[in-house]
Amino acid sequence: MTADLAILLAMGAPLVGFLGVYLFDKSPNLREAATLVSGGAALVCTLIVFQSVGTGARPEVEIFDVVAGLPIAFRVEPLGAMFAVLAAGLWIVNSLYSIGYMRGHNEPHQTRFYMCFTIAIASAIGVAYSANLFTLFVFYEVLTLSTFPLVTHKGDETARNGGRVYLGILMGTSIGLLLPAVVWTFAIAGDADFTPGGILAGKVDEASYILPVLLGLYAFGIGKAALMPIHPWLPNAMVAPTPVSAFLHAVAVVKAGVFSLLKVVVYVFGVDLLASSGAGTGYMWIAGLSILLASAIAMNKDNLKARLAYSTVSQLSYVTLGAMLATSMGVMGGAMQIAMHALGKMTLFMCAGAIYVGAHKTLVSELRGLGRVMPFTFGAFFVGAMSIVGLPPLGGSWPKFLLMIGAADAGQLAIIGVLILSSLMNVAYLLSIPIMAFYLSPDETTDDGRAKGLDDDIAPGEASRLGIKWGALKEAPILTVIPPMLTATGALILFFFANGLYDYLLPITEAG
Repeated sequence: MTADLAILLAMGAPLVGFLGVYLFDKSPNLREAATLVSGGAALVCTLIVFQSVGTGARPEVEIFDVVAGLPIAFRVEPLGAMFAVLAAGLWIVNSLYSIGYMRGHNEPHQTRFYMCFTIAIASAIGVAYSANLFTLFVFYEVLTLSTFPLVTHKGDETARNGGRVYLGILMGTSIGLLLPAVVWTFAIAGDADFTPGGILAGKVDEASYILPVLLGLYAFGIGKAALMPIHPWLPNAMVAPTPVSAFLHAVAVVKAGVFSLLKVVVYVFGVDLLASSGAGTGYMWIAGLSILLASAIAMNKDNLKARLAYSTVSQLSYVTLGAMLATSMGVMGGAMQIAMHALGKMTLFMCAGAIYVGAHKTLVSELRGLGRVMPFTFGAFFVGAMSIVGLPPLGGSWPKFLLMIGAADAGQLAIIGVLILSSLMNVAYLLSIPIMAFYLSPDETTDDGRAKGLDDDIAPGEASRLGIKWGALKEAPILTVIPPMLTATGALILFFFANGLYDYLLPITEAG
């Protein structure tokens, strides 16, 4: 199979899965098999493209011209190849988890749920492989529309309100800011193709107001990057089932956002133009403030998913920060963050779902001692948290290291302080959770005499008699426990193979 054909099949396989899920509506086993088989096919195709790009090739396919100079076209470079493999691979893990979660929690409308997932992953791969701004915009919008039913899956008033905020902000920013930015770029450059070195290089005066204004349209128009204050859609999306939260925060939506912003900086503006003009400095500080403010909010959230949601807002801003530093190391730090954060944050969200399914707990304050009966879940949570904090030997340590080097190269030493402070805040609001779960005693009881942090079927007084000892396991269903253990293992493995990923991505920093 050629890499050019693999591009089309990588997006086509999930759509075939869509048909399979629909046809097997009445047979859950076959329906979910169709999801997993199509996911495996998509992963194989993205790996073929990934390998081809790694040899220096830039496979491309043009579908048709919408208007002259604006085709629906795909051309793959290292950043897009990495993102597509990440999306396809984690879709399989998320699908396994979804089976355990949706069945374990007896969720309704499961066929619709899996169908929307297939469209969303095809759209995410389309974003990854886009050859120009127009193609990226089209698939970016399809991704928003296909994930809206996932956010509102529960169908209650809370879900509908969350969905309104989700759709309103993402569609409002993309149509009101991103689309004008694409049109303006095309008017200036006469081209919308992603080009090494940037298509605006030599087309705009470095001192012109155009650069910072246009950059701002992209920074806030790509609302999926969740840069403050365009972030409320993300915590509002937490009304969705946990598999959706994991998918939104680790695989498709937010990663499509920061990926798109980083790609715009590298291939539309160009790192050299951005550095010499200083157009990104103000947005760099907005990203830095977003990192700290979102972390501060996360520290005060007792709801576990809300805490993780604001953590995501903070962690996404690392990618924006890296892009706006306009240095090679900054860009590399942002690119590495896309991969490393995906594994760490997906682990945390899947663990949150396992806790909900297995123990019916949603608040951090309810987790005292629960690690002693759910050690695999909380062990995975601990590994994922360490990666998000940036502690070796977990993959999340490398992006922060590279970002600090990028900040030093840019002469922005205060940004190093922002990164250090944010890591300390991550320790406070993330690592405190497994510490509470493993080391604090569940001595407090609820009004009916049951021990906090335990499932409702443990009788009053039973907790103190058992002492919540190891061996008295009450883990969630196995398909909600194995996937976060896999992604936690991936975060560990990536620490040792980060050099290979770094070398693979290095060409994105080179001018054309």
